[in-house]
Amino acid sequence: MHEFRIETSSRNCSVDITDLVARAVRESGVNDGIAVVYVPHTTAAVTINEGADPDVRTDILSHLEKIVPHSGAFKHFEGNSDAHIKSTLVGASETIIISGGSLLFGTWQKVYFLEFDGPRSRKFFVEIIPE
Repeated sequence: MHEFRIETSSRNCSVDITDLVARAVRESGVNDGIAVVYVPHTTAAVTINEGADPDVRTDILSHLEKIVPHSGAFKHFEGNSDAHIKSTLVGASETIIISGGSLLFGTWQKVYFLEFDGPRSRKFFVEIIPE
């Protein structure tokens, strides 16, 4: 298993972790199998989406904020209930097929760590499972 640490820069942000996940695949030496990316935080998430136009990442974050705004009548006393809900909506893991020693993506796809309660020091794990 590979563990990576990242620093997030703002309360809500998106960090491209595609190269780190690809590095885990290369270092594993696995030619065919799956890579599982897992975020062990209740106020962050991981997703696969478009990597060509950065406005897509901006739109995702801004619309999640519209759906679940930071201010609200939440009962959770820490003031980050919106982050917990956003994390639940997006999810804590992604599974990616490995083929020929590379991540099997569509043309525009990349992997993103989504922060909803930053800035923070975070980590995520990549587990490589051979075929």
